[in-house]
Amino acid sequence: MFLSDKDVRVYMDEGQIKIDPFEPKFLGSMAYDLRLHKNFRLFKNTKDVTHIDVKHKFEVTELSDEGFGGSIVIHPGEFILGATHENIELGNKVAGLLEGRSSLARIGLIVHATAGFVNPGCKGHITFEMSNISNLPVKLYVGMRIAQLAFVPMSSPVDLGGKNGKSKYLGQKPPTSSRIWKDFED
Repeated sequence: MFLSDKDVRVYMDEGQIKIDPFEPKFLGSMAYDLRLHKNFRLFKNTKDVTHIDVKHKFEVTELSDEGFGGSIVIHPGEFILGATHENIELGNKVAGLLEGRSSLARIGLIVHATAGFVNPGCKGHITFEMSNISNLPVKLYVGMRIAQLAFVPMSSPVDLGGKNGKSKYLGQKPPTSSRIWKDFED
């Protein structure tokens, strides 16, 4: 079951959903439209890197700040990281489901590779794993609506959300590179 616009407002009043900045016009019947942040992470063209070893700390991206009012072109077959302009906080009674906008999918833009769940207790900017699967470059603009976040009530409040959970990305700044190596730390 997804929360309706009416229920989203109730959850916001209760502090279970926080969206900053919040624009009422971006709240639809069952989802909130998210805008594109000005920062991106572009994959480096490094000749000396033969592979990524997920067990060891690595950084294969570099930050690109396109500025407010700026834009970025994603070429065919290219993969970049983007992020929400909005800072999202979810309480322990609600989760989120991220989806790209169909108008962008129809021109070949994929907004998230597989990371569509937003866990209860999350706090920060959501990172997009964006790729262009069309045969033409696609120009995107900072601040444009790029994705939607639907909200799903939990059957009961979670114990492991946020600070009590195991999130590698709590409070992330936009956008955040992979921290998969942390899975091997204990």
